[in-house]
Amino acid sequence: MKLICSFLLTFGLLMTCVSLAEAHAFVDHADPPVGGTIHDSPQVIKIWFTRKLDPARSKLQVFDAKGGEVDLRKVNVDVDDSTLMFVSVPKLSVGTYKVVWQAVCLDHHTTHGSFSFEVINP
Repeated sequence: MKLICSFLLTFGLLMTCVSLAEAHAFVDHADPPVGGTIHDSPQVIKIWFTRKLDPARSKLQVFDAKGGEVDLRKVNVDVDDSTLMFVSVPKLSVGTYKVVWQAVCLDHHTTHGSFSFEVINP
């Protein structure tokens, strides 16, 4: 009986954790790719998330190696695909760039993170 109770408690906690994780948006993929190296400067930084985003509260910024913000400061969530958030950037020079994001789902759950990519031949 003790073993069954222990199993049910563990299973219940696992299911609760899975449910909570499903309520948050996480990066599915990005362009440029997370940790990627690209040869040409992108015009737009795009991130696709695992959940639909609240456009008014989600954020996306791009910083150069010195910590200066280089994006054009107009973040958008795609009207046809609300899992896609993007921001335009000017022509980027050779270097490493950090993308910082905050994703707020329609149910107001918030996640945030960052990743880098490198431009090697603009």
